[in-house]
Amino acid sequence: MSQPPHNLDDLRIERNATPGSSRRMLRWLVPAAVVLLLTAAGWWLARPEPVTVRTVLARETSHPGGGRTVLNASGYVIARREATVSSKITGKVVEVLVEEGLAVTEGQTLARLDDTNVQASLRLALAQLGATESAIEETRVRLKEAEQELQRQTTLRDARVSALAEFDHAEAAALALRARLAQQQRELIVAERTVGVWHQQLDDTIIRAPFAGVVTSKNAQPGEMISPMSAGGGFTRTGICTIVDMQSLEIEIDVNESYINRVAPGQPVAATLDAYPDWELPCRVIAIIPTADRQKSTVRVRVGFERLDPRILPEMAVKVAFRDRGAAPAGREVTVPKSALHSEDGRDVVFVVQNGRVERRAVAVASTLSGDAVLNAGVSAGEKVVVEASAALVDGMSISEKKS
Repeated sequence: MSQPPHNLDDLRIERNATPGSSRRMLRWLVPAAVVLLLTAAGWWLARPEPVTVRTVLARETSHPGGGRTVLNASGYVIARREATVSSKITGKVVEVLVEEGLAVTEGQTLARLDDTNVQASLRLALAQLGATESAIEETRVRLKEAEQELQRQTTLRDARVSALAEFDHAEAAALALRARLAQQQRELIVAERTVGVWHQQLDDTIIRAPFAGVVTSKNAQPGEMISPMSAGGGFTRTGICTIVDMQSLEIEIDVNESYINRVAPGQPVAATLDAYPDWELPCRVIAIIPTADRQKSTVRVRVGFERLDPRILPEMAVKVAFRDRGAAPAGREVTVPKSALHSEDGRDVVFVVQNGRVERRAVAVASTLSGDAVLNAGVSAGEKVVVEASAALVDGMSISEKKS
């Protein structure tokens, strides 16, 4: 069988576009891609960077005694038992046995005064006591002899042997010795009491602690003069040291008389020391002093600690919140730092973190205590709030968290 003849048209290459038209398309595509890339790069470079903020968790407010705050005030920690220990006599200090911060017990020796003169006077009194006792013994012997003589003269008088004058003389001698013995016995009492006085004077040269406590200040040194009264032109000390009974610490508060109706004995109180702002102490109102200060228009209130702690020290500044006795609604109040609050158009707002962005919320502040604020609306316990937010922070802004 013969092959079909070849046609030259079968070798022709079909072209859909000419080289000129392809170059024109490339001329439009390349600039468009460059513009698109530049636009994307500009958007990437110009996008807002997330603001780094510090956040804390809003925590549920705990109310000692289960009540809401009805009054905030401030005061100081004081000691009901505090004494500057002095001596009963004027004397020179020879030894001081305490230092600041030392705990002492009741009756413990704190200092000693010079007792040289007292010791000499005591020895003199003891010698006088001994002399009086010896004189009494002598008088008793003479009285015994006089009574025997009187008995003999009485027998002779009854027998009408001796003269009546002899009897009278013997009777007078006996009576005189009895009177002398009675006088010497009274002198013996005086001598014994004199010795007791000098023993007391000797004991007064030893200064002891009147109660158990802690020494807060040391006011005298060996060699200085001390006196229960100020004397000597300021060169005489009036105290050895100051002792504070740490078991008698309480809070003293001056409450404005306009708000004293919110305070009652036994009322629960939450106290916060300025030294420990995150440490809340449960307390109770001990008493309201029944008088007002005319100049300050305040009434003094005594508040006692439910539990004492070594960190509580006299004269510490403290802020207190008087609580209502009624029960607080559970879960409605939360506590956040005061630095999380901002004022906008007369309203308090906070920034809450939600899904990497901040949300501005209006809140209702129930009370403030130390560095915290108690909120009863706007924020729930467990939500993150921004503290110390910058002025550039706005609602909906993207942020990155830096937890405190």
